[in-house]
Amino acid sequence: MTLVLDNSVALAWCFADERSPASLDLLDRVAQSGAHAPQLWPVEALNGLLSAERRRRITIAERHALMTFLQDLPITIDAGTADRAWRETAHLAASYNLTAYDATYLELALRLGLPLATNDAALISAAQQAGVKLVAVA
Repeated sequence: MTLVLDNSVALAWCFADERSPASLDLLDRVAQSGAHAPQLWPVEALNGLLSAERRRRITIAERHALMTFLQDLPITIDAGTADRAWRETAHLAASYNLTAYDATYLELALRLGLPLATNDAALISAAQQAGVKLVAVA
């Protein structure tokens, strides 16, 4: 079973204090079956790692290792995210009071008919309201 992967989950895999048994089980599933993510996923992940480095949570060497780790995961980056930004994504962001970034994950899950893996409270609430199945990661 494949899913839509939010960076709140992917970045949690990068930090020992944010991992849980359920999130590590999900990592195994993603490593075996892959996942889908919107076009912003790699840039958003990189930003999270750069922020962690700037806050001295990780070193430059750790950032590079984590970038490789995330890049090597079998994540299918959706080519249609940008095409839907001005219509579907904007509608979802406004309807569910989400950031445009979070709305891209919801839009992709709805469009592909896939469950969503996220730790983001606002996105969880929006997904539930929109009828998107959630993957347990806590």
